[in-house]
Amino acid sequence: MKISIKPFGDDFATEITGLNIQEPLDDATRDEVISALDLYATVVIRGEPVSEQAQINFARRFGALDTINGVLTTDIKRRVRPELTDASNMDAENNLFDLEDRRRLFNLGNRLWHTDSSFKRVAAKYSMLHAHTIVPDGGETQICDLRAAYDALDEKMKLQITEMVAVHSIHTSRAILGFDDFSEEERLALPPICRPLVREHRGSGRKTLFLAAHAGQVLGLTMAEGRLLIRELMEHATQRKFIYTHKWRVGDLLIWDNRCTMHRVRPFNEALHKRDMRRATVMETKPGEVYEALN
Repeated sequence: MKISIKPFGDDFATEITGLNIQEPLDDATRDEVISALDLYATVVIRGEPVSEQAQINFARRFGALDTINGVLTTDIKRRVRPELTDASNMDAENNLFDLEDRRRLFNLGNRLWHTDSSFKRVAAKYSMLHAHTIVPDGGETQICDLRAAYDALDEKMKLQITEMVAVHSIHTSRAILGFDDFSEEERLALPPICRPLVREHRGSGRKTLFLAAHAGQVLGLTMAEGRLLIRELMEHATQRKFIYTHKWRVGDLLIWDNRCTMHRVRPFNEALHKRDMRRATVMETKPGEVYEALN
């Protein structure tokens, strides 16, 4: 399969053409996609909507998929295959969520800058989000380059944070928006996990920040000091010059490398428009740069 890579910038975000994700993916083409992700961190593949099985088959060519898709599990009827995360605003019958539905209130956290699954012991490597239905206004996905953000830090800040460790929890990000409607089972399923603020991105060899709205504490600092530091770093990392904004077309597959990016969805009229997005998540092969969960 012959593909073409068309960068949007020097080293962040690119479009790949000539790739049909419904067709079997040979090793050479897969390796080209991985090389593009290593360099650009974000890849856009245009096409038509494909079946869930086709999306799953494509994603599996890049590694093992997440086996726990969905934080809210109590009394929840799934709309999509268990190998996928439903990033939509619809219930199992494809009706729009009521505005007070706890799934909608939970999903509002996706408007915060975050990194998928940073709160899990084995974190996400690639997220592969596929558009089935888009909205006429808003609903863009923004991704920021945490490698470029690290490079732009002054040397004093780099030295300050080089050995620091942050505590990540899904409950931290949802608490920012006042959401705490978790069942006891849901609370126990995902205990806090600790990760370094700075890591080396294995694909490119570049140093990168590792941030998310899920991070709410820095070990060795007071709670207030840690949260102020995280806020300062996130404000720095989400400057316009570090951001790619993806304006969706039906059939798009947007892939980003969670090891060196953050992302968020932009607001849209959830009471009026359906936004049907389904994500396959390729996980890292082992815990890697992770510390024991806090008791």
